[in-house]
Amino acid sequence: MSQRTRILAEIFGYRGWRITEAFFEWPDGSRAVLLPNTPMGTTRLVLRVKRRWLPRCSGCGAICRKVHAQLKSRRWRDLPWAEHEVEIEAQPIRVACPRCGCCSVEMLAWADPYQRQTRRLQQHLALEAASMPTMHVAVLYGLNWSTVRRAEGHALARWDATRSPVPLHQVGVDEKWLGRRHKLKHQYVTVVSNLETGEPIWIGPGRDEATLAVWLSTLTVAEKAAIEVVAADMHRPFYNAIRADPGLAHAAFAHDPFHVMKRAGKAVSEMRKDTFFRASAELRSVGRGTRWLILRPWKRCNVGQRAKLKLLFSYNHQLARAYQIVEELRVALHAPDRPAMEIGLDRILQRTQLRKHEHLRKLHESLLEHREGILALAEFGPPTGRIEALNNNWETLVRRGRGYRDYQYMLLKLRFMTANPVRTTAGTQRFLALGLKQPLRWIA
Repeated sequence: MSQRTRILAEIFGYRGWRITEAFFEWPDGSRAVLLPNTPMGTTRLVLRVKRRWLPRCSGCGAICRKVHAQLKSRRWRDLPWAEHEVEIEAQPIRVACPRCGCCSVEMLAWADPYQRQTRRLQQHLALEAASMPTMHVAVLYGLNWSTVRRAEGHALARWDATRSPVPLHQVGVDEKWLGRRHKLKHQYVTVVSNLETGEPIWIGPGRDEATLAVWLSTLTVAEKAAIEVVAADMHRPFYNAIRADPGLAHAAFAHDPFHVMKRAGKAVSEMRKDTFFRASAELRSVGRGTRWLILRPWKRCNVGQRAKLKLLFSYNHQLARAYQIVEELRVALHAPDRPAMEIGLDRILQRTQLRKHEHLRKLHESLLEHREGILALAEFGPPTGRIEALNNNWETLVRRGRGYRDYQYMLLKLRFMTANPVRTTAGTQRFLALGLKQPLRWIA
């Protein structure tokens, strides 16, 4: 081995393989004859490698001494170097494995089976695609959009497979609207997440009982027995699907306080419309532009906003009492334990049960129907804010990628964004090291 090939082998970085030849090629495949002071242009570097140690089976990793067939030369795209594309060329063999009895292609140190990019290139593509659109990554590396998409999917799946499983005790269920321009039959998707980590664990089309039943069918008896609480909004099919499963009869069902306050705010907003916009033109001028002020908590209002609220409430005392009910509900949802929340919720139900206003009666019926789900918030205390945080991550991905069709691919993207393994230097090194992992113990 010459000094030049020895240096290239050290840069190559894979033990058990040696570089037999290194040359440049033009894009049409012809070899480039480089003269002094000649621009390199768009040439690519080809590293022709050969195995030095005994091969291994790519299925079980066993050492194989028998060769089943010799295959043609193949090339794998590697990380670029000095603005040059780099390709690895090797002639793999099909081994006769004595352990599993298969005749699979030998294990390669730099790439997974059926892949034409090295692991380290796939890891870098996934790292770039985490903060920029796939089309921009494709232009940056000179690859096709679909190639970058598949490479990123393989890298994220490899990263997810190396993580230790987290027990599922608190489950969050929420639906996501896909938008007006979505041409699929289903306009919603159901997202199931682990509230302890905030990471999504399943995505399915639709938002009915059958959709959630599909996810429940993937759980084992032990996994269902470990679930303590399921948190969701007031969508009735989710509750019916959980209660229809006998394996989750012990699990509590809690409601997201965000949607509880959203329903209470809708009642106050409708009362504001009845008071000002549906009364007269003079009152309409008074109540115009006060929707968000009515929905704003009292403790977050400044002096001017509180004075304006008092002016609005002077026109209708029933609106003032409804605002007080919403504020009491906001405080009750942050009760430290179940008895305290039960006292606060019963007081609110007493104040709303005799109201003649239609929207307050609807709020009373809704709170009474979902009373047990609201009280379960104080008993189990699930971090339901992570459900809405997952929606924000969803919107960020959709805006950056301009939509996704493969939900499993998007599930990996969401999980990678939520876990955020590259927030530290050590996490980034670990993520990139998945493409540079050392092979199994070889025998020379």
